[in-house]
Amino acid sequence: MKIAIIYESKTGNTKLVAEAINEICIKDNDTVLIPVETALEENFDIQGIDFFFLGSWTDKGDCGQTIKNFANALDNKKIALFGTAGFGGSQDYFDKLTARFSSSILDSNRILGSFYCQGKMPQDVRNHYQAMLQQNPQDKNLKVTIANFDKAQTHPNEKDLNKAKEFAKKMIDNL
Repeated sequence: MKIAIIYESKTGNTKLVAEAINEICIKDNDTVLIPVETALEENFDIQGIDFFFLGSWTDKGDCGQTIKNFANALDNKKIALFGTAGFGGSQDYFDKLTARFSSSILDSNRILGSFYCQGKMPQDVRNHYQAMLQQNPQDKNLKVTIANFDKAQTHPNEKDLNKAKEFAKKMIDNL
């Protein structure tokens, strides 16, 4: 089976998850792991691909625009989605991200599943929150946001990457 793992990663988190998925896929399949920007630049041939893993970072509660554009070009394909989000930790939030990502994919495709985990954010994000907190020292929401930022700095961790591998195996086994 020919599998393509196409991903958009801004900070390296989604790339780590893509590489974990690749470790499972390459065992018994003809697998291509490629950033979406490269796939678009090189006019990647999607016709011969049996199954796609599409991955994205989270941009204001949605997938990245570049992977969205790539996904919208797929027709009659089997797809699994994956991604990372700085504000992770809630399956409900991850389900919303999946729904938003899925909305960029034509109905002729079949989405077989999704996997999300938390991912670290750039330090300038924390600096921005810290500056806002100095302006509003009693803002409990900002304190929670900074605590979430600090928690996210350890993700994706080994447990997250192992879950990504389990997800990949499940997707392949269910084809």
